[in-house]
Amino acid sequence: MYQKQIEQLIVLQQVDDEILILRDEIEQAPLELAGLEAQMGKFDDRRDQINEKLEILKEQQKKLTFEIDEDAGKIKKSKNKLMMVGNTKEYHAMMREMDSLEKLNRMRDDEQEAVKEELVRQDDATVSLTEEMSGVKEQYDALKTTLDERLAKATKKLESLGRKRRKACKAVPPPILGRYEFIRERMENPVIVPVSQGVCDGCHIMIPPQSYNDLQKGQQILSCPNCQRLIYWKAHIEPEPVVEEKPKKKAKAKPKAKAKAKTKAKAKAKPKAKPKAKAAAEKE
Repeated sequence: MYQKQIEQLIVLQQVDDEILILRDEIEQAPLELAGLEAQMGKFDDRRDQINEKLEILKEQQKKLTFEIDEDAGKIKKSKNKLMMVGNTKEYHAMMREMDSLEKLNRMRDDEQEAVKEELVRQDDATVSLTEEMSGVKEQYDALKTTLDERLAKATKKLESLGRKRRKACKAVPPPILGRYEFIRERMENPVIVPVSQGVCDGCHIMIPPQSYNDLQKGQQILSCPNCQRLIYWKAHIEPEPVVEEKPKKKAKAKPKAKAKAKTKAKAKAKPKAKPKAKAAAEKE
């Protein structure tokens, strides 16, 4: 019974994890679309700024062209009048006026060249912006086309998970289910975690030895004293692998040569037996 409840709690947690992912997807999908819409709005603002700047530059270019042409006409008239000047004073005055107009026109030419360069830069910026907008627009259209399909698919999956969750809840006693729901609302996943070698997999802290002993008995569902998550002994659900002992190595047999050498050494150590005649003489 205990193991069945643990298994159903694990199933319940897996279902809840899938539900969280799906709900997050349902919430994020419209936000992605809104993000692309905001990005396209920024593109429109940038394009308006470029167009406004282009209009100003074109007006400036038009004005400079008109002023250069107008002063060029004045210079031409002054040159024609120069031949009709009656005295030196008027001659020098007209020369100064012509020099001033020519200097002013040179400055306008430089300014006009700068305007042309800026117009080229703004045209390049328009091309770059158009390409960037095109990529985002394609992404936006693709996302918008599949959004309804994705949301419908996620909603259908949620309904299926809801049925699976209700089935898992029926197999768990109300007090245990109440503890599960209480922890799930107040703490990040996971809610139920295994304990292996005395260490809680949720907070990675060792639980007291007595609690670990009670957990191994498998009689009731306990909570981790440190993180308050529901805990179970991992071996009850996933048997720990058995480590096979390596066979002991047999003692190596001693080489025969060494055995013979030892036999000879022992023989040398024993005293030699005396001859019988010599032994009798010694007794007399």
